[in-house]
Amino acid sequence: MPEGFLSSEEYDEQAHRLYHEGDYDEALQLLKEGLTLYPHAVELYVGLGYARLAREEFAWARRAFEEAVALDGAHEDALVGLGECLLRFGESERAVRIFDEVAAGGGDGDVELILTMGRALYREGLYALSRDMFARAVSVRPDDAEAVASVGYALHRLGDEVGASRQIRRALRLDPDFTEARVYLAHVLFDRGDWENSLREFERVPPQDHWDSLAVWRLIELKRALWDLEAGDAGLIPWETRLRELEDVLDPLDRLLADVESGGGEGGDSFGERSQLELFGEGRPHPGQEGRWTVRLLDGHRFRGSMSEIVRLMRDHAGFAHESVTQYMRRLAERWHEQTSVEVPFLDPETFLRAAAAAGLLYLEADDGEIPT
Repeated sequence: MPEGFLSSEEYDEQAHRLYHEGDYDEALQLLKEGLTLYPHAVELYVGLGYARLAREEFAWARRAFEEAVALDGAHEDALVGLGECLLRFGESERAVRIFDEVAAGGGDGDVELILTMGRALYREGLYALSRDMFARAVSVRPDDAEAVASVGYALHRLGDEVGASRQIRRALRLDPDFTEARVYLAHVLFDRGDWENSLREFERVPPQDHWDSLAVWRLIELKRALWDLEAGDAGLIPWETRLRELEDVLDPLDRLLADVESGGGEGGDSFGERSQLELFGEGRPHPGQEGRWTVRLLDGHRFRGSMSEIVRLMRDHAGFAHESVTQYMRRLAERWHEQTSVEVPFLDPETFLRAAAAAGLLYLEADDGEIPT
């Protein structure tokens, strides 16, 4: 950092660079430092809000965006950030009003801003609204592959597989190297039973560009079924290697849960680091979580292990290995709520699984044969 104080614009630029490099902690510290010098700098509050969002500190993010909006009530990035926070807190009506105001106020011409609003709506399961928002982006920039594909993703969530496939194929014509869209299309084809075309789309993505373990697993199974290959065949080795790499990746929460469980068997109190557990709302271990369990889903798939191991297996099987355990539980809880109106808490694996079992969404059994109560 040069001698003397940076300007507020320089603080913002440096924090923006750190943010895009994924260094949210450093970006946050820089923005806080900048705000001590420039307490009325709207851009610094906006940057602070997005850094907090990236760290999933939603209450602090909301406060930062509210400060920015108080300073400049027409600041589009601040309004969109505030709307995203409101969605996280279940205030969807107010969030949608804000998004509509941004679009009506001129933000309708900013494709990145529209996509941000669309993604926020999609993430909260508001698929019809997200489809409409993504369609706005396409109307502004018809050649934007990401915008076109996003319309397809929303249509798929709404049950329109034909329309979804059409939009995703259109996105791939605009950008043949759009990996995310190609893998999504391959999954759609797989679920439809179009095995050969599904395999073709999966294979067009090189092994090291695959980040979806379910996609790689499906590719391997399709090769074995259609080409009559055995495990370890030369044609499968790159994909089997990639699948092992993806399955070996653990996010920080997974490691914490694994550490907690691994110390529960012998001697002493394995929950000595209670301050870490309290970050996740856990003041003490749940009884039974250290044991072994079997979960059977309604589609017949079975998973066996500790509570957190089972949730990780469910997550990886569903193709969301890139997400944290908490993100996956939230995703599934939201889907169940949408389908059945049942509320399933997702603060920890045991509460999540027990509540789902009580609601009849899955079957949970202790390895001693007793059904947990």
